[in-house]
Amino acid sequence: MSSRMERGPECSTHSWMALPKGSPSAASPRYAISFHTWNEAPSGPTLPHLRMRRSAAAVAEAARLAPALPLLAGGKSFGGRMTSQAQAASPLPGVRGLAFLGFPLHPAGRPSDARAEHLFGVEVPILFLQGSRDKLADLELLQRLIARLGERASLRLMQDADHSFRVPARAGRRDADVQKEILDTLAAWILSVIARCG
Repeated sequence: MSSRMERGPECSTHSWMALPKGSPSAASPRYAISFHTWNEAPSGPTLPHLRMRRSAAAVAEAARLAPALPLLAGGKSFGGRMTSQAQAASPLPGVRGLAFLGFPLHPAGRPSDARAEHLFGVEVPILFLQGSRDKLADLELLQRLIARLGERASLRLMQDADHSFRVPARAGRRDADVQKEILDTLAAWILSVIARCG
């Protein structure tokens, strides 16, 4: 399952992120945190707690809808960070691994790995799918973080891709090629996690 931030109810910016129809024994339910919910401070519980509750509820619903399938979680950018915070705070029942599509390690132009400290509380395998030109993840910082996380973390770089996995024309390939590479990598990683977990 994956999460993403949406700017409106019909946002399709990342609609390609669902595993292709016909993938063997795979379902990819998605949920969104609306832009307004994300952008405005709530008057009740703090925003991080709302994020974690939403992630936990979405994982529980995915498990209810497809009880026979292995459960992995993650998301694109803020959605991946939101899901990982929930997993670090209290392991999400049944989740075997986390996959991040463009993990937002830091704000653009302000390199830091402080946003990733919670990942040391995550005990399931983690996959980072990251564009090599992503301005929200300094590559050197990201590689050091993954080395510190140890064997449970792996990185797959999408050459010439930015945070949205778009590539410039000079790269010699199209956005669709990068998207296919991401989905193929994700599918292979999911199978390897399932095989390891039994």
